[in-house]
Amino acid sequence: MKTNAVEISNYVFRATDQLLLDTNIWLLIFGPAAKAVGRRTRIYSKALGDMLASNCRIYIEVLILSEYVNRYARLKHNLLRTKPGISQDFKLFRKSSDFVAVASDIVGDVRQILKHCSRVDSEFAALDVGALVGEFEKGGSDLNDLVLTELCKSRNLTLVTDDADFKDRGLTVLTANKILLS
Repeated sequence: MKTNAVEISNYVFRATDQLLLDTNIWLLIFGPAAKAVGRRTRIYSKALGDMLASNCRIYIEVLILSEYVNRYARLKHNLLRTKPGISQDFKLFRKSSDFVAVASDIVGDVRQILKHCSRVDSEFAALDVGALVGEFEKGGSDLNDLVLTELCKSRNLTLVTDDADFKDRGLTVLTANKILLS
């Protein structure tokens, strides 16, 4: 199924929009990469400002929040592990006093994210997990992405993502990713 991808920089947000922002978007806006303020960070930060100004309904699902927290922690560990005294092992790092500041940064950003979002459930019990796992087994798919695809379809949500893996998933997507837009 073809994805209906729209260039996010050209999109005019409306109060009736119901949006699910993917983990990669939150990481670009609030994660460690946001400090670098690259092109994609500017694009998606502006889009979030436009969403909020337009009173769009922004949703978050536990998979997205969990991926955000775990990916952020691992990104920070990768940046810090070259410093003396920082454990090379992520799980040991997470148990160290050095992790406390990282966790505090993550929690601060999570609070900012949650302030703008309504929680939505993927309704895992109702999903055809066998079909999702079967699709995953073929290769080329991330299981979380498959669950989020089904969530967007069942709730008629527009996905905001920079992840090319959502190409040909039959969704409406707002993005700056040229692969999705082609």
